[in-house]
Amino acid sequence: MKLYDVFKIIEEQAAPVALSDELCSKYGHYDNSGIMLENEGEITGALFSLDFTPEAAEEAAHRGCNLIVTHHPAIYHGIKRITPSDDLISRALMTCIKNNIGVISMHLNFDSAPQGVDYYLMKGLGGVEAKSLLNPLSSGGYGRIYDIKPITFKEFVKRTLKNFETRRCFAYGDDDRIIKRVASFCGAGCDGQAAGLAINGGADVLVSADIAHHMITGLFYNGVNVVQLTHYASEVYGFKKIAQSLAPSLGCSVCVYVDAQLM
Repeated sequence: MKLYDVFKIIEEQAAPVALSDELCSKYGHYDNSGIMLENEGEITGALFSLDFTPEAAEEAAHRGCNLIVTHHPAIYHGIKRITPSDDLISRALMTCIKNNIGVISMHLNFDSAPQGVDYYLMKGLGGVEAKSLLNPLSSGGYGRIYDIKPITFKEFVKRTLKNFETRRCFAYGDDDRIIKRVASFCGAGCDGQAAGLAINGGADVLVSADIAHHMITGLFYNGVNVVQLTHYASEVYGFKKIAQSLAPSLGCSVCVYVDAQLM
């Protein structure tokens, strides 16, 4: 199985790039998903890594993997030069080129797939089915509000840290408050529209990452508790689920690289 065969399987079984295109066209986002770097020959091993870093590239080479599948785009904007400098992307690309490692990046399509990163964030927080989506698409969408079994905020935070295998989060709100409805947005998705969905939808808590201070205060003083995970922790949980679901179909060894320092 070659690079384009693997890419086709990922699109068919997980998330087509067309979902990213639809999200960008419909809601004014920008993305660069798809095949970032071609290679030659049969794919013998695939390393899934949320980020495209020199460490992930070195790990792929060490494990004998000749494909890296990332969530965050390996190439997001134009690159003027590739040199062995302190530029992380250049260093990672050079390692891949030297070792005949292809790169596929699946970003907003992985976020918004019916069983994508944002969906699994909901599942990890105790949700089953979204009542509404912030950005609905023809299939799937991004940003969810949903009900969970009642739990105190203190226990909700404790369970979240455990389920997402992270030690880091900021939690704002009364420990004894009963949480019954959650709004969640993987990655850096908490903007004014997301906050509005949480407030107007009666959410007891909003969960996301990279939340601006004015957004936190606005939510908190409108009666919505806030849990701010690291960007990495909010997405690697679902990214691993997707990798695991794809592994049986890829016809090669599959491993997931996790950078625990970013959890």
